[in-house]
Amino acid sequence: MMLRGVLRSHRILPRHLMLSSRRFQEEKAPKVESLPPEERGRYKVATIPNAICAGRIAATPLIGYLVVQHHFTPAFALFTVAGASDLLDGWIARNVPGQKSLLGSVLDPVADKLLISTMFITMTHAGLIPLPLTSIVILRDVCLIAGGFYKRYQVMSPPYSLNRFFNPQVSSMQVVPTMMSKINTVLQLSLVALSLASPVFDFSVAANDAIFALGCATAVTTVYSGLQYASGKAIKKL
Repeated sequence: MMLRGVLRSHRILPRHLMLSSRRFQEEKAPKVESLPPEERGRYKVATIPNAICAGRIAATPLIGYLVVQHHFTPAFALFTVAGASDLLDGWIARNVPGQKSLLGSVLDPVADKLLISTMFITMTHAGLIPLPLTSIVILRDVCLIAGGFYKRYQVMSPPYSLNRFFNPQVSSMQVVPTMMSKINTVLQLSLVALSLASPVFDFSVAANDAIFALGCATAVTTVYSGLQYASGKAIKKL
């Protein structure tokens, strides 16, 4: 009888340890079906705004190539469409139930930064934007990406793995741009659009001087908003 009890305990113990280990390794995540309809889109990947962001990312290399080749007219047209798509996916995410997702809160700024960074680099190569300003913009974006990955690592609960790191349901976090960051994004987009339009529409000297002043304002807000992101004000854990 005693031997049977020992064997039974040995059969139960591995299962008990396995369940404890599984509970330790898996973080409890809310079931999408149990959420209200307006919240179900939070953990979705396949949403309209995310698809628009993916399209903007795919178009970015083509726009950059056109700038390098000095095909400014088609590059300006495609950049205008990309800018309009940014407004469109934001409007859909805010106003259409089930279309606002955690992935979108990260993917949208990534798509914007990829487009802007590509435009600054290629337009500097084409002589449309000065190198010092492009250096400031690129350095800030690199620091933001590195800081975002580090912040993600900080807010995650163990154990750590690539699958859990990129799973939006694990230690969910959201990127919330500051007001200065939004102003900076508008200034950067305006600077790129006007600088790209200058050779297309043959701007006057006065207009180019205004573009230079816009570039100075862009540099100041780029540094300031970068410091805000570095402080962690734009990232929150849900």
